[in-house]
Amino acid sequence: MPIVHDWLARRASLAPERTALIDSLRGGRCISWHEWNTAAHQTALLLRDLGVGLGDRVAVLAFNGVETLDLVFACAKLGAVLQPLNWRLGTEELHGLLSDVAPRVVCFGPEFREQVGVLRPRLPALAHWVPFADPLPHERPFFSREVLSGALPSLELEPDAPWVLCSTGGSTGLPKSAVLTHGSLTANAVNTVVSWGLSQDDIALLNAPLFHTGGLNVFTLPLVYVGGASVVCRGFDVEQCFDFIHSGAVNAVFGVPTMFIEMQRHPRFDSVDFSRIKLLISGGAPCPAPVFERFFARGIPFRTGYGLTEAGPNNFFLPVSAMHSHAGFVGVPLFQVEARVDGEQRPGDVGELLLRGPHLCAGYWGRPEETARVFVDGWLRTGDLASRDAQGYFRIEGRSKDLIISGGENIHPSEVESVFAGHPDVAEVAVIGVPDPKWGETPRALVVPRPGAAPTLEALVEFCSGRLARYKLPRTLRLLTALPRTPAGKVDRLALAQLHGDA
Repeated sequence: MPIVHDWLARRASLAPERTALIDSLRGGRCISWHEWNTAAHQTALLLRDLGVGLGDRVAVLAFNGVETLDLVFACAKLGAVLQPLNWRLGTEELHGLLSDVAPRVVCFGPEFREQVGVLRPRLPALAHWVPFADPLPHERPFFSREVLSGALPSLELEPDAPWVLCSTGGSTGLPKSAVLTHGSLTANAVNTVVSWGLSQDDIALLNAPLFHTGGLNVFTLPLVYVGGASVVCRGFDVEQCFDFIHSGAVNAVFGVPTMFIEMQRHPRFDSVDFSRIKLLISGGAPCPAPVFERFFARGIPFRTGYGLTEAGPNNFFLPVSAMHSHAGFVGVPLFQVEARVDGEQRPGDVGELLLRGPHLCAGYWGRPEETARVFVDGWLRTGDLASRDAQGYFRIEGRSKDLIISGGENIHPSEVESVFAGHPDVAEVAVIGVPDPKWGETPRALVVPRPGAAPTLEALVEFCSGRLARYKLPRTLRLLTALPRTPAGKVDRLALAQLHGDA
C-alpha cells in the first residue's frame, strides 16, 4: 500500500503560515511551511532538470543549513535517495562512499571546495557537482532553482522505498550505509511523537550534524510530522545553545554527552534558565553519572536515550517518575518498538539487545551478507549489551566487543568510566582491557586530565572506593592529551587498544 511521502506538501496544506524552521545562519529568519515547501519543490525541479528521478541518489557534503533540509524533502518529492556525507571523513573515505553509492548529483557547501577539487577528477562518472554558493563558471548554481517553475510528476511510493542513506559509525573500513526507507522514517516519527509527547508547539535546537541520524531523526523529522519547528544551527556552539535555552526560543534539545559536559563546564551554566525545557536528551554514547547529578542538582529534567542508525534512532523513553531512581537507564520501548535481552532468564541479566519494529532500516546498501548477519528473523542484533530490571526499564551496559572479562567476572567499561568521570581532575576517560597473566585481563584507565591536573592511579582508585567493586577498579593508568575518535565523533576504542593495550 503506498505511503504518504511528501510530508512538506501535507504540512503546507494543513498549516501554511505556521513557522517550520528558524534559520539562525540568516539572522533568525522564520520560514513557514508554505515557504519551505515551495523551496523544496523548486529544489526538486532543479534536481529533475539534472536528471534525477525515482531511485536516483543525491549526495550532499555541507555543514548544517536549510539547503540540506530542502534536499531531504526534494528527494522525497522525486522518490530519490539522499546521501548526507560525513564531512569529518577524509578524502579517501568520501571517495569510497561516493563510488559505492554512485549519486547522480553532489551538492556541497563552500567550505568543502578543496575536497571537491580533489574528488571530482577521480569520479568522472559524477557529472553534476552543485555548489550552495560561489559557483564556478561551468557549475550549475544551487540557487538557480529560484527561477524554475512547474509541476512534478505524480508519484506513488511503497513504505520500503529508500529515502536516506545514512552512514554508520565505524573505526575500520568504509562506513556502511544504512538504507532508511519512507516506512522506517515515518515509523520513527510516529513512535517519537506519540511516546515522547511532541506537539506542534515544540521547537527543537538542531545543532547536531545532519549527516548523523541524531541530527536528522531525533527531533527534526518527527517535528515535521507533527508540525513543530526546528532552529537550524551550523553546529554546536555552547554560547549559542545557552542563548536559545535561556530565552525560551527552544524547548527540546538533543546532544551527545560531550556537548552536555561542555555546557556544565561553562561559566554560564548555573545562570541559564532551563525552566522552559520540555525534553533534554543525551544520546550517541553512555553519559557519565556526574552529568545527571549536576542537572538534577539544579532541578533540570535530563534523560539518556538509546538509538542507532539502523533503528530509529529513537527506541526508548524514561518516564518522569523514574528519572531520578533510574538515572542512566534508557527506559521502556516506544509505542511500536519491541526490545528484548538475548538469553535473559531473570531481571538484571546482561545480554545482547535485540530490537524489532517498523522503524528498522532495510539493511545496508550493497552489503547483503552484512545485512543477513545483523538482521535475523526480523530482529536487529545491535551488538550492544543491555539489561532490564524488574520494573521493565532497560539499561545499556556497553558494546559486547568492549566487555572486559577479569578472573571470570564481567566488567563493563562504561560503568567504570562513569564513576571516574566524576573526579574533579578528569576531563575525559576511557577504560580498556589489557592482558594479565593471573586474571586473563584487567582494566586500564586512559585519562585526559583537566588543565593543570595530574591525577594518580591511587587518587582515582580512592575516589572510586565504595562506588565500584574492587575487581572493576583499573590496575594501571595512562595520562593522555586526547582520546582518539572515529569519524562519527565517538571514542575510537580500537585505536586505544592498539596504542595502549599492551600488558
